[in-house]
Amino acid sequence: MFPKLLLLTLALASTAFAASRPNVLFILCDDLRPDALGCYGSKHVRTPHIDRLAAEGVRFANTFCTTSLCSPSRASILSGLYAHAHGVTDNFTEYPATMRSFPSVLHDEGYATAYFGKYHMGENNDDPRPGFDMFITHKGQGKYFDTEWNLNGKERKVIPGYYTTIVTDMALDWLKQQKPDRPWCAFVGHKAPHSFYTPEPKYEHTFDDVRVPYPATAFHLDDKPAWMKQRLYTWHGIYGPLFEWRKKFPDDSPEAVKDFENMVHGYWGTILSVDDSTARLRAWLEETGQLDNTILVFMGDNGLLEGEHGMVDKRTAHEPSLRIPLIIRTPKLSPQGSKVVPQQVLTVDLAPSLLELCGAPPLQGIHGSSFVKLVSQGDPAWRTAWFYHYNYEKQFPYTPNVRAIRTDEWKYIRYPHGDGGPDRHLAELYHLQDDPGETRNLAKNPEMAPKIAELQAELARLMVATGLTPETDKMPLDEGVKDALPDAKIR
Repeated sequence: MFPKLLLLTLALASTAFAASRPNVLFILCDDLRPDALGCYGSKHVRTPHIDRLAAEGVRFANTFCTTSLCSPSRASILSGLYAHAHGVTDNFTEYPATMRSFPSVLHDEGYATAYFGKYHMGENNDDPRPGFDMFITHKGQGKYFDTEWNLNGKERKVIPGYYTTIVTDMALDWLKQQKPDRPWCAFVGHKAPHSFYTPEPKYEHTFDDVRVPYPATAFHLDDKPAWMKQRLYTWHGIYGPLFEWRKKFPDDSPEAVKDFENMVHGYWGTILSVDDSTARLRAWLEETGQLDNTILVFMGDNGLLEGEHGMVDKRTAHEPSLRIPLIIRTPKLSPQGSKVVPQQVLTVDLAPSLLELCGAPPLQGIHGSSFVKLVSQGDPAWRTAWFYHYNYEKQFPYTPNVRAIRTDEWKYIRYPHGDGGPDRHLAELYHLQDDPGETRNLAKNPEMAPKIAELQAELARLMVATGLTPETDKMPLDEGVKDALPDAKIR
């Protein structure tokens, strides 16, 4: 009897220990603007299930990516590092196999780990990555319908159906196989709402009656850098092909706004399916009694410009490009739920925060900070300023090199040429408190010279703190905005 009693005792102890360590369900969207969700103020997109997570948890009102591009941003979420430190500075570079991430730490701590969906670090690599017990992804961007998947390195096959539904099915199938004595960490990487925006048929016409004009800022570019006007007629401008929603381009005629409207409708439609997916995942957690022992993260990897300043896509340091939604539901962070955090939180903060919530060892030498104290009791020492950087891409030659600083009140953006000489593009300065839409560039106002000098000094200080000095901050040469469309294989 003794051995059986001992085994039972050990099993109960193991189950209790697992229950004390929360699961992690990380729902990651691609190119999701916060204002395309109901809980962030959308007037047209109804997302009741995502909104419910916000009502039961913490909604971060001012979350930003440190490089507004898929692969660098995803690597920052995993590692807690800026792009120049983890090395994934473009959409073609692998996350280093030897570099630690918060899922790999959890795996070493006994968690079952899995990734389902768009990973997008290493454009042509869909093989399993270190640190995950289960890894199902695809090459490149994937397709909204009938994507070919690599099933944990064992088989490649096309699974018929809509991407958002399929990736949710796969995640639930794996979750149902997990044992109660082992905590788990699972990623659901949606393609949505990344271009080319293709809603499910049931949502194809949801927004047909909603008029969507070009934003007013698209027509007020006289005080902005000249490259913004040059970008208007390109792949990333409002008069360009609009991710194939406009068939004949460039087109700056007034009636061509209909193509822009259709593009935005398609974008919104894909988000409705993400809300459906969120409902299914949450329902399963509730049905299995795991909801309150699961840290449920809903997040976007980077923002998206939808006509602001005449631009589409991301990459720039303007607010729509930087801002991302972040919602976390767990009693460990907010026992009462329904909390809004106004401070500036960054992609690099996710890794340290989640590891602290899981009681796991921290990653060493990272740039991010855990926001657990900030949320639970307030943190007077929390950041009031941070810096952003992006490097010119020859594959997408529509955005210069960017180095910018954003404080609680101000934003200063400069565009270094990449040769060590003086900047050749006009800088931008915005007083965000009075001008959150960045409509008035104050950079040429003589009265702003002291403020610009102050922000330049702070930008340099913040960069040096992460290892970026004038000597180490290597960037490509800015070859200017070009008209050619990007290679169809990498769009």
